[in-house]
Amino acid sequence: MDLTPDPLVVRLRQALRTGLAGVPARMELHGAPVTDGALGPTGPVLDELGVSDFERPAAAGGLGLGLTAGVLVSEELGRAARGNSYRADATAADLGGPAGAALAGWEALPAGSGVTAVPRAGGWELTGTVTVDDVSAGTLLVAARTGGEPVVVAVERTAPGCTVESGCWPPVVRFDATPVGTADVLGPLDGSPAGPLGRARLRQAAYLLGIADGAHRTAVEYTGFRRQFGTRLRDLPAVSFPLARALVTLRATRAAVYRGAWSVDSEPDAVGTAPLAALAMAAETARDVVRLSMQSCGVRAMTAELDLHRYFRLAAAESVRYGDPAALWRTVGAGLVRTARRAAAGPELPVAAAVRPWGINGRRG
Repeated sequence: MDLTPDPLVVRLRQALRTGLAGVPARMELHGAPVTDGALGPTGPVLDELGVSDFERPAAAGGLGLGLTAGVLVSEELGRAARGNSYRADATAADLGGPAGAALAGWEALPAGSGVTAVPRAGGWELTGTVTVDDVSAGTLLVAARTGGEPVVVAVERTAPGCTVESGCWPPVVRFDATPVGTADVLGPLDGSPAGPLGRARLRQAAYLLGIADGAHRTAVEYTGFRRQFGTRLRDLPAVSFPLARALVTLRATRAAVYRGAWSVDSEPDAVGTAPLAALAMAAETARDVVRLSMQSCGVRAMTAELDLHRYFRLAAAESVRYGDPAALWRTVGAGLVRTARRAAAGPELPVAAAVRPWGINGRRG
């Protein structure tokens, strides 16, 4: 992995920050802090920059910049505390699904366990309640489980038994015996580290990293001019030391996220548990750093002036998307144990070790 700053990445980051700075923010202290989905205010900015072509291979008419570019886009969206209009389309492209769809049920662990698919004549019936990115999307890409295996199913928002509730944030979608056919199944949501789920987890980790970085930047700027006891807040050890520790945490998390993205692009066979570890680490970093940033700013943090309340609500809701951090860490540990056992067994696995019990993602092997 080359740690030298890439001029292209620097230019992309500058262009994204410039474009997102012009997106109006929701300054209210109540209600949804952002608007997600293709119809959200960040959509036109990403479209103007041609973001949809970043990850698409050059052979398919894209720019072939890989997942690293997608991670960069997600991080800048989080840093600006804007809605994420990128992750759904990027995941749909990975699965060969329609553009403009919304993701639903990806937060459940094992993957897809929030919605169950019961076989019926000509297909399945979906049952369950999960969060959804965008209530205005016409198509939902639902992570579900059938026969113990996770799959992704495209469901029309107007399908029978499908009800979207937008009175809460994040909004939820309920399925009550919603019928789907075999043609609606986009494919298995396998647990391969470089597969669609692993790539989605790294994009989400970058979004959380950006949320934490944006809140930290706001706190550093505010404590740099706010004076107390005749000095700047940032010069007081009780404020400066925690902010400095938070900066170290941010840099460590950024290294984990971009290392995972680089592994997917360059060494997919050696990715291992990097997406899981990056997402779990980013979720914890977002919650801890945002809370610390608010504490550093005192009572002013809960005003619309600093806008930290949006970072706080985003971190609280987004940290559990694609899996609870504690469950992710358990999955990481189980994966490391399996890897160690394989290494100890050598290239030829014994017969008794060749068939593993059901893993955390419901798959054998």
